[in-house]
Amino acid sequence: MKHRLFFVPALVTLAAAAAAPAGAQTVLTASSWVPPTHALSLAQKEWCDLVEKNSAGKVKCNILPRAVANPPGTYDAVKNGLADVSFTVHGYTPGRFVLTQMAEFPFLGDGAEPLSVAFNRVAMKHPQFAQEHQGVHVLAFFTHGPGIVFNTKRPVTKLEDLQGLKWRVGGGMVNEISKVLGMNVTLKPAPDSYELLSGGVMDGTLFPAESIESFKIEKIIKYATTFPGGLYNTSFVFMMNPAAYAKLGPAEKKAVDDASGEVAARIMGRHWDKVDRRAYGLMQANNVQVTKADAKFVADVKSKTSTLEQRWVKEAEAKGLKDAAKVLAEFRSEIAKLSK
Repeated sequence: MKHRLFFVPALVTLAAAAAAPAGAQTVLTASSWVPPTHALSLAQKEWCDLVEKNSAGKVKCNILPRAVANPPGTYDAVKNGLADVSFTVHGYTPGRFVLTQMAEFPFLGDGAEPLSVAFNRVAMKHPQFAQEHQGVHVLAFFTHGPGIVFNTKRPVTKLEDLQGLKWRVGGGMVNEISKVLGMNVTLKPAPDSYELLSGGVMDGTLFPAESIESFKIEKIIKYATTFPGGLYNTSFVFMMNPAAYAKLGPAEKKAVDDASGEVAARIMGRHWDKVDRRAYGLMQANNVQVTKADAKFVADVKSKTSTLEQRWVKEAEAKGLKDAAKVLAEFRSEIAKLSK
């Protein structure tokens, strides 16, 4: 099955809002660029339901049937008011976000929930992260689960096996990791994966386990290689149009705030972990050959990627984050505490 993105103009968004139940004082339009059954869409709906409950029905979401923009355009779509609420991958707009790459390094952790909560805690503690998100109101920062190497051609058991194949990546730090590992990569949004892999344009993709189900590639993928803590991760922002937030009354803002931050990060991570677990059963059912990276493979990856952290520290400090190495250490400490 091929997933296509469909777009609705602002007029349709307004019309949908106008068609909302008459009893609602405030209707927020929520947009998702992944299918309605995807973990992110379900997590966004859970957040919407919680806001409605917190506000005793005074704030509701109108979840749009189609995305208002493609994945890379979603940040600006929320900024410009085409939707009130949505999420995006930081790496889909290369060069725009630096600090959030902190959450994308290899071997950070084995679950999306502890990673997301730790990421949100640390990012919300340091205002420079929010300052990097000009034009939107940040509801939460979060990540997906540990990144896996999937491909259609051969088992990947050593560094050299990554080379000579064509890989789809989502951008951000994973792009930099792939480059230092000598991989031939192309930056494409996740929903393009089925078409790219089924048509042979790409040989493989870097994804969390969840994505083989969400993007219907479980019958195309033949090989998977997992790494302790993940080969990479991907940072996301869950966001709201600032004008829409500003229009809320104090009680309505509290309803949104109480559902956001760590609460929202936990919701996002929990949904992701649930589908990650299910995806391993799907791999087994479709005879996907799963390889666990051995100690030498992990050591070889670490030796190639260690310079990326040093570079991030310099770039993050240049953007105003003081003691970036200490912030990264604080992030790892939070992950460890939450993973116990």
